[in-house]
Amino acid sequence: MPEAAAPVLVVGAGPVGLVVACELLQQGVPVRVIDANRNHSLHSRAISVWPRVLEVLRRIDVADTLVERGHRVSGVGYYSSGRLLGTARLDRLPDTPYPFGLMLAQSRTEEVLEKRLAELGGTVERGVRLTGLDQRPEHCAVTLEHEDGTTEETEVPWLVGADGAHSTTRKLLGIPFEGEQPDVSFAIADAHVDGDLSDRLLGYCYSPGGSLALGPLGDGVFRLAVSVPHPEDDTPPPLALFQEVLDARAPGHGVVRGLKWSTTFRVRVRTAARFSAGRCFLAGDAAHVMSPAGGQGMNTGLQDAVNLGWKLAGVARGRLDPAALDSYDAERREAAHRVTATTGRQTRWGFASRRAQIAARDLTLRGADRAGLVQRALAPIVAQTDTHYGPAPTPTELASELARGTGARPGARVPVLLGAVGAMGSATEAGAGDGEGASLDGDFTGEVLTDSRFTDGGWVAAERDAFTVLLRWDPADSAERRSEAYARMRAGAPPETRWTDLSAAPDGVLTRLLGPGPVAAVVRPDGHLFRRVRPEEVPAALRAARALRHF
Repeated sequence: MPEAAAPVLVVGAGPVGLVVACELLQQGVPVRVIDANRNHSLHSRAISVWPRVLEVLRRIDVADTLVERGHRVSGVGYYSSGRLLGTARLDRLPDTPYPFGLMLAQSRTEEVLEKRLAELGGTVERGVRLTGLDQRPEHCAVTLEHEDGTTEETEVPWLVGADGAHSTTRKLLGIPFEGEQPDVSFAIADAHVDGDLSDRLLGYCYSPGGSLALGPLGDGVFRLAVSVPHPEDDTPPPLALFQEVLDARAPGHGVVRGLKWSTTFRVRVRTAARFSAGRCFLAGDAAHVMSPAGGQGMNTGLQDAVNLGWKLAGVARGRLDPAALDSYDAERREAAHRVTATTGRQTRWGFASRRAQIAARDLTLRGADRAGLVQRALAPIVAQTDTHYGPAPTPTELASELARGTGARPGARVPVLLGAVGAMGSATEAGAGDGEGASLDGDFTGEVLTDSRFTDGGWVAAERDAFTVLLRWDPADSAERRSEAYARMRAGAPPETRWTDLSAAPDGVLTRLLGPGPVAAVVRPDGHLFRRVRPEEVPAALRAARALRHF
């Protein structure tokens, strides 16, 4: 029987639950993970991991392993009756260390995550299900049923429900699961396909008869997703169906040589009325289900897991106030709504059937591509590098703010390297190396800024378990004044705070984001901007950061 002292119970050992558990364990917070299913499912709808999610998964040291096992795609192509309308090129994104999409079956993602869980000292108790939940002021009283029929009653300070779309946790909490059921079904399969289909672009292929998604998995295997009439039973769709649709809708020639597996499902779009209730939280499909168009569902859930994991660990360790957990629902529910709206629009693109609808869609996409809007606006949405917590600027407002040099708003994603510095470049002490954030002012060696970190690839490395302060000084300030200001800042800051001097760094993505002038930017452990302040305001900002009061 596991130790009763584990302060967090995670219900569900899919990718989302495993990431929450790894986040906690990596910060030294014991966790118990249970899953009602005895075995992994070998078949899943999720196959894509986008750049922003790879960034945040570096926090638990799995991103590079996933990249080694997956198949890279350089972007997403949109087609109409076989003709290319536009391409969202991920390999042209300038502000991420992972400028590509990763195609990898969910079962293999789970293998990597469960291996990391074991490395951190965690285990999954399979065949154990949650059957009762009673929230009390200081803990959650839960009832668990084991595979042999025995029941267990225990208490935990916090509970995370990552138990899927039919979440028992959500039902026991009485949280409504609101949304719609679009009149859409898909047949999906992983299949060996011969021919000239691109293995470097994920393709969305529209036609008057419906849509087709082509996801290259490597070695001649493709994920095929086809819009179909609602199935009458659970009979797996045959090879002939996929060949017929491939012939009619694909941008090229392909011959389906064999199906590894196939199934059908009906699209559902729902979001929980709230993602937290007292000491309980919902994440992943337990909190939201969305259209598979765009491959955003699992990625959105993994961002839930990271957002919740670092905050829950911070509270358990006493580095954050319990009030910080209130931000989880506000941030992630709004993010889920934005992604759901985007995937809904893309689903509707695929079901335009009247001539006027098709012409309008094609004209809009082709024109946006020629104007560069697909790259500037749609590529970050696909990559989830547009993730923003709090009031987000419109693309027009953002462009204007950056042009004026006023810098990013609180909640913006900051292009820093999260987690341990390994394959992306070794951590370097202050005063060595080059690239943005790598070259510190020569007056600041020795004691000043000795805990600054950056990589030999030019990426600023943010602290995994604490806030990072990025500093750019006024060039007119003397070395003595800077040294005194830094000493005051550090004296009023938590000892785990990390500091990086950007003063001598060349212009780059951080300059465009934070503005060119003097700045002190307080960055959260998940790489989002907490506040931009004057240097003398840093201690107060770090005190406010304990409760994440920034909007």
